[in-house]
Amino acid sequence: MTKRGLHLPSICNLCNKSEESAHHLFLNYAFSSVIWNWLATTLNINCNTSNYLDLVSLCDRNWSPQCRIVILSAVIHCFYAISFCRNQKRFNDKVVNPRSTINIIISGASLSGNNTRLAANSSISDFVIHKHFEVIIKPPKAPIIKEVLWNPPIFNWVKCNTDGASLGNPGQSACGGLFRNSTSDFLGAFAINLGINSAFNSELIGAMVAIEIAHCMNWRNLWLETDSMLVFLSFKSSKIVPWHLRNRWDNFLHLLSSFNFNITHIYIEGNTCVDQLANIGLSLSSHFWFTQLPSQIGLDFFKNRLGLPNFRFC
Repeated sequence: MTKRGLHLPSICNLCNKSEESAHHLFLNYAFSSVIWNWLATTLNINCNTSNYLDLVSLCDRNWSPQCRIVILSAVIHCFYAISFCRNQKRFNDKVVNPRSTINIIISGASLSGNNTRLAANSSISDFVIHKHFEVIIKPPKAPIIKEVLWNPPIFNWVKCNTDGASLGNPGQSACGGLFRNSTSDFLGAFAINLGINSAFNSELIGAMVAIEIAHCMNWRNLWLETDSMLVFLSFKSSKIVPWHLRNRWDNFLHLLSSFNFNITHIYIEGNTCVDQLANIGLSLSSHFWFTQLPSQIGLDFFKNRLGLPNFRFC
């Protein structure tokens, strides 16, 4: 309005010296400096009080989620409290001292921090800030620990675990598979370098190769296990299968009609043997069929055979 020629009583009501502007009121005024210096001391950081964005960016540092909310709320309430003090002076002729203003900020930040569902971490800096703003610390939820076991197939069945590996999506990829019988004996394994492919394609091709090998070996009672949920769902609906693999997929389904077949999903922690086989495939020039147990998977193989569990944290 001043730029349009309207004369306003623009003197600052708090200092009665300077022209009132947002920059003067919130950043340059001595009262505002006291508030911002108090906040910087509380957070134990240096902050630039000459720029709004620098003040708001205080909450972008490496704080825990709950602490970030508390700091953001404190910054917002600093602006609110300064504006409140200005209005009290202008409209009610009341002077609010800095200690009362700080209490307003603490009250607002405490309300926000105590009502958030976000969690804090265990750092001392977060602890000090929460206590200063009277915020109850909310610890993160404890991880859920799941026991993952590899189970052998029933008598007269063969179990094959498959996996894929891809260095990028798409990228250099490979797949692998491991065949075992009801007594967890090694029957054979494969690793294939697939060239440039996607992660899903490598997982899916691994499953198809496993069934093609089982067909050649006349293993007609087959249990297939994969750590890819997409591969598992592909057996429920062929719509998931990429179009360039659809013809091979249809032929593969025709083979399955002569099988007693079951497919299950296992977490990757229980599929470590074939995960290593797929990684071996990345170093191959083509493909390889293992007639003896590869030394790289020996430890995990015998852990599976002995029924020793792996653990998944989620």
